[in-house]
Amino acid sequence: MERPIIYTSTAAARDGVSDVGSFFRSVYGWMTVGLGLTAIVALYTVTTPTLMQMIFGNKLVFYGLVIGQVGLVIALSAAINRLSATAATLMFCIYAALSGLTFASIFVVYTQSSIASTFFVTAGTFGAMSLYGLLTKKDLSSWGSFLFMGLIGVVIASIVNIFLESSAMSWVISCAGVLVFTGLTAYDTHSLKVLAQNGFAHGEERKKLAIIGALKLYLDFINLFLMLLRLLGGSRD
Repeated sequence: MERPIIYTSTAAARDGVSDVGSFFRSVYGWMTVGLGLTAIVALYTVTTPTLMQMIFGNKLVFYGLVIGQVGLVIALSAAINRLSATAATLMFCIYAALSGLTFASIFVVYTQSSIASTFFVTAGTFGAMSLYGLLTKKDLSSWGSFLFMGLIGVVIASIVNIFLESSAMSWVISCAGVLVFTGLTAYDTHSLKVLAQNGFAHGEERKKLAIIGALKLYLDFINLFLMLLRLLGGSRD
């Protein structure tokens, strides 16, 4: 009588693991699509002088794009329950493309070799921390408030340094940013795993959760890359 019970439990466990694996394949897949879109748009922008002049020659256009990106992230996060999975996916792709327009500036400031090497360092760091968040048995929920405070601190310090233009402060902010976004990579991955394991959503809702998860990890990767680039990137000057 016990054999069927053991069999059912094992099968359920396997189904659960498979379900989480399928969910994360979707998350990482959409994250990769987002990064690819950003890279393609950035490369196209930097090789199109007219577009570069329009974006970086006019502060209103540049800051308008930045505000648009922030607005899309807020709108997608706030309205995710009311959006269809298709609409959420479209908004994510639009955000990634807009990011590529402003991201083109790094090709003007840094050498291509330093951008490439920093990308690989970022990919390795992100991969290791995301894997840790996925596989660890520890509860990482306590990291949330600490990392959020660190993120707020980095944002405020970055805004202040726009006016101070202190290279020393920029270095400190970048170091703090690397720590914050490294931690957020593990924390966000772990949080998504917990949601998937608890059967938080199914069908259409699960697709939307995968998009939100992809957006979170995309932002972790991009910001980690930018912070590392400030520390490791070789200037064209």
